[in-house]
Amino acid sequence: MNIYYEAAAQLAHCRELTAAIEKHDLPASVTGLSAVHKAHTVLLMSVRQKVLCICDDEAGAQRMVSDINAMAGDDVACLFPVKDFTFANIETASLEYEHKRIMALERINKGKSRILCCSVEACMQSTMPPDKLEDLTFSLAPGDSLNVSELTDKLVDMGYSRASLTEGQAQFSVRGSIIDIFPVGESMPIRIELWGDEIDTVSTFDVESQRRFDTVKSVTIAPAKELLISKEELLEDIEALSERAGGKHGELIKKNLNSDIDLINSGLMPASLDKYYAQIYGEPYTLFDYFEDGICVISEYSSCCEKAKTFSSQLTEDLKILYEDGILFKEMGNFYIEMPQLMQKADKLGIVYLDVFMHGADVRLKKLISAGAYQSSSWSGDSATLREELESYTERDFCTVVLVGSQKAIGIVMHDIEAQGFKTQRLTDKSEPYPGLVYVGAGCLSGGFEYPAAKFAVITQQKAVVSQRKAKKKPKNSEKINSLADIHAGDLVVHALHGIGRFAGISNITTNGVTKDYITIKYAGADVLYVPVTQLDIVSKYIGPKDDEAVKLNKLGSQEWVKTRARVKKACKDMADELIALYAKRQLAKGYAFSEDSTFQTEFEERFEYQETDDQLQSIEEIKQDMQKPVPMDRLLCGDVGFGKTEVALRAAMKCILDGKQCAILVPTTVLAWQHYQTALRRFEHFPIKIELLSRFRNPKQQKEIVKKLERGEIDLIIGTHRLVQSDIKFHDIGLLIIDEEQRFGVAHKEHLKEQYPSVDILTLSATPIPRTLNMAMSGIRDMSVIEEPPSDRYPVQTYVIEHQHGILIQAIQKELRRGGQVYYIHNRIETLQACAYKISQSIPGIRIGIAHGQMPENELSEIWRQLLDREIDILVCTTIIETGVDVSNVNTLIIEDADRFGLSQLYQLRGRVGRSSRRAYAYFTFRRGKVLSEVAAKRLEAIRELTQFGSGFKIAMRDLEIRGVGSILSAKQHGHMEAVGYDMYLKLLEEAIAENKGEAKPRAAEDCLIDVTINAFIPETYIEDLQSRIEAYRRIAAITSAEDSEDVLDELIDRYGEPPKSVVGLVDVALLRNSASRLGVKEITQRGQNILFYLNNNSSVNGIMNLTKKYKGRILVNGSDNGYISVKLAAKEQPVALMKEVVREMQADG
Repeated sequence: MNIYYEAAAQLAHCRELTAAIEKHDLPASVTGLSAVHKAHTVLLMSVRQKVLCICDDEAGAQRMVSDINAMAGDDVACLFPVKDFTFANIETASLEYEHKRIMALERINKGKSRILCCSVEACMQSTMPPDKLEDLTFSLAPGDSLNVSELTDKLVDMGYSRASLTEGQAQFSVRGSIIDIFPVGESMPIRIELWGDEIDTVSTFDVESQRRFDTVKSVTIAPAKELLISKEELLEDIEALSERAGGKHGELIKKNLNSDIDLINSGLMPASLDKYYAQIYGEPYTLFDYFEDGICVISEYSSCCEKAKTFSSQLTEDLKILYEDGILFKEMGNFYIEMPQLMQKADKLGIVYLDVFMHGADVRLKKLISAGAYQSSSWSGDSATLREELESYTERDFCTVVLVGSQKAIGIVMHDIEAQGFKTQRLTDKSEPYPGLVYVGAGCLSGGFEYPAAKFAVITQQKAVVSQRKAKKKPKNSEKINSLADIHAGDLVVHALHGIGRFAGISNITTNGVTKDYITIKYAGADVLYVPVTQLDIVSKYIGPKDDEAVKLNKLGSQEWVKTRARVKKACKDMADELIALYAKRQLAKGYAFSEDSTFQTEFEERFEYQETDDQLQSIEEIKQDMQKPVPMDRLLCGDVGFGKTEVALRAAMKCILDGKQCAILVPTTVLAWQHYQTALRRFEHFPIKIELLSRFRNPKQQKEIVKKLERGEIDLIIGTHRLVQSDIKFHDIGLLIIDEEQRFGVAHKEHLKEQYPSVDILTLSATPIPRTLNMAMSGIRDMSVIEEPPSDRYPVQTYVIEHQHGILIQAIQKELRRGGQVYYIHNRIETLQACAYKISQSIPGIRIGIAHGQMPENELSEIWRQLLDREIDILVCTTIIETGVDVSNVNTLIIEDADRFGLSQLYQLRGRVGRSSRRAYAYFTFRRGKVLSEVAAKRLEAIRELTQFGSGFKIAMRDLEIRGVGSILSAKQHGHMEAVGYDMYLKLLEEAIAENKGEAKPRAAEDCLIDVTINAFIPETYIEDLQSRIEAYRRIAAITSAEDSEDVLDELIDRYGEPPKSVVGLVDVALLRNSASRLGVKEITQRGQNILFYLNNNSSVNGIMNLTKKYKGRILVNGSDNGYISVKLAAKEQPVALMKEVVREMQADG
């Protein structure tokens, strides 16, 4: 038992309560408990029985779960979230919250958790019957027998969807004897390998690399949806309903039911089955059905009754509209139970009321217990306050537990406390309450507490995200694959030697009994090119800013592509020259070398209340290294909005100020300056640092005063807009300049700053995510740090793809306003923004609407943002301007009109503007059903659907970002060149130009060696069925450059698809040969009858050729013409590949 159980067992109110439960003296009420005490009490109650804990809202239930698990040191409690009923016809909806509900039910059913916490609304809602969950949940372990087709059918019946690649929850894929499943509620997918009909191994694998991670003893697979029924049964039920439908809305009801019947007949299921609950399960099943025994705890009963009443009346109101619209009728119901029914069910279990104060509700109690417990405020990290509190406790012989934000801070805090003369120990599972002792552990509770009677107290640091540090994955050389991984027939591709064509699929061609796969590319006119798959690395997907239709295809054999490539190559060389000259000039400039980190710096960093992401830590390290050099820093920090760039910048600012220098932060808008100013005040509150704001939020007199103070050195950190760049600004001693949202400043502005402060360190922040590939190409010229990892505490956004229906959207807006939130409504046409806002105002009288678009003056925009932040606006009707706006954590519903017109990355970024607080956020992507969607738009919506359901669209969104992300780093001229040859080819040429300029040897491209010999070298469809995965495998094989690479690729193939057939091994051999031969100056290897011809270029080693003539005497012929070659005759029964390997080995031996 840990220290919290021990402490609770000594408390009088806990002992009284335990006795009352044992004697069944219930209902009982315990008063005088705040949130954290309730969690402590529930934890002790769960030792003897299961507990269903009902809170007044979901935030309270979530807090209860966090507190209980933090004290127990294990996941003994789980949250059952509320369900958003979807009765209207939708295209698709994200299922994260449904998965969380199923996971909670499964944990409580299997005894993995002892406590289930939920809001009163969630407890009133109907859910899946326990026996149905029990029937559908199953486990798999090595040694079990398994029938693949039965498993596939079962998974589909459980709501899982089959995919070629398993990337998101509730997906599975089957490849021969390998089955991948991503079970609901698990953090990693699992891979099952069969030996015959028996499971050989079960292991987890990494979604990104698709490689195995770790073996597991068994895995439990729970259903993926709460409402499950076969198509046939559902069809029967709906048809029966349709026949019985009558009354004044009869025709409407039949019309709506018939549209679902048509959908099922076409082989699809409706996206949401919520309205058919009564047809699927009959009577309403609730959480109480999962608790045959146990205790029901109700926290804040009066508040729960209020919330239940509100929930019931709102739902009744919504259902009334749906009845009138003919979407529902009387036989479709049982969606929830009322509060009196809930109380009856709770009474059967036995109720314990936990309240802060005694409630005057009409509840008959058998036992009334009063607790002597106090809650203390959270500790902010200030050591003086901590010392005072500890002195007060130790003088009274209390045992005190101090909880700090993270593992790394334990040592620091222990050292500080010991230095002040307190007896301390590190908190473990075995720690026991001991008078006068101070325990220090990692964790965080919603508040501190003390129990005077038990002489036990807990001091907790303010909220923290204590996450298990993930093992940093080694970047695999799978980076390159993604370029072709998403390729489909009809997509544009770039061939390094022949230019831009259209991909037409993979053709399997057999000549002289030998089968090979060829990539088919169609060019202008009737030209078709067949490229052997071994040369896949010279083909890349065309990625450029233009729509596919606008790109001109090249003609095979024409000079046009050669000229284009030469022009871009020259432009890349010029760019490399320019960048390297700039870099050299900076290296010569003398700057200030900042000192190593001091204890103040460490303390400042420890006070960050969240766990940093790995990318953040790496960026901080890179910036500090730069600052400590005597050369002025010029580093670009890229990362999406909300990924923690500001924290990184403030740490750099602190380093600068600690060395007695001033730091300036330059931002593009007044509101953003204000936001940064507030953040800085909060972060530096414990340090004697003078911070000021210079923008239009300060009147002229204040501005004058600030400018004077700045010159006198009385300000350490100044945050401002363009006002900071004006000529009257003089710094006393500036050490660091931070430019935020650098893409919003003109080049001239930035250059002016660099000229003005030539020896000052400059850190620029950009929200335009830079693709890693471009980052690699430019590393060494421009110092760049990239944050790609989102913070771990992001809540998933509940996303719907839905036909544009004004009524549904108005309901969504009202739902958000009812909970005190705000809404973004994106209507991306400036001329009709007013009309759109007017239409909404007519539907919701009294609503406060703001309008924002990019053509508004800066001061008007700032005012709109201020009103939004101060909650003076309920709904902002705007264009996509919110992409670069400020953070407003209270906006948690996003509605986008005509979502099919947006790029994927834009939708992704826009969706990222909501869900920035601890509230559930909603995104509605709407499209107009009537219009015919263009092919691109249809593809996008398809991707959004995927992205909504599995979160796997991120890969596609990244592809899209690669194009937009380039703009801010490359000049417009370079952007044009990138358009001409496509992104991948541009990167290749840029890499070569930079290597050349630095005097590094240009890597010999394997594309210079072509191999055409009679060997079965292809991947059979029986081995890898899915075309996408097959192309990806070809790409990996074509990129092999060493024996280690070939082993790694074979390992990966075995891991993902099982033992490779001979033709695949042959393919790997040929790829390795091709690269080895290319480095030796062999440009082509061809087979003519019984002879293998090796065509050489002028760099080939003469000694190597001499060695070959000795070894193959009588079998070798050397042709010394311009297009010279060596011909070696095959010996009897000798395989072509074996001879090629031998020849290449001989030539290498000489090298």
